[in-house]
Amino acid sequence: MSTGFKSSGKGVSVKLDAGEVSLLVSLVSQVLDLVEPGATGDDPLERALGIGSPETPSDPVLARLFPAAYADDDKAAGEFRRYTEATLRDGKRADAATLLETVEPGKVQLTADQAMAWLRAINDVRLALGVRLEVTEEVHEEIAGMSEDDPRYPAFVTYDWLTYLQDTLVRALW
Repeated sequence: MSTGFKSSGKGVSVKLDAGEVSLLVSLVSQVLDLVEPGATGDDPLERALGIGSPETPSDPVLARLFPAAYADDDKAAGEFRRYTEATLRDGKRADAATLLETVEPGKVQLTADQAMAWLRAINDVRLALGVRLEVTEEVHEEIAGMSEDDPRYPAFVTYDWLTYLQDTLVRALW
């Protein structure tokens, strides 16, 4: 298993084995599929500007990845979503692409910009997986008490590993 990210003179580095790379590629690719470009209206100007729907996504993962900007004002939240979600989706896809282009077995050296993209991409995967697993604050206690025979065990251990990667990356960057 990876020993996490380390700070280096040119950014940060991490050593990953082939299994870890395969897992990251799979998970990031799944999130990439989720954050495909959002639908726009029929109006050509709306399509050109990426103005989308004001509706909160029905998929709970997408609702978590693109939360309402105004919790107490549905109209303002909808307007904000219409004008920003396309750009946010573009950013998430760019971050995922950066990770997918730079990940490989062995030592991976990342610039500061690449490391920030990895941080955001790993965070998106954790958020998505956390929603699907219904993760709570007690996740570590739940994993500790979970039998390895529990069918949820691999997913929870993966979530924990992603948390570890994210933590070491934050520490290496700052």
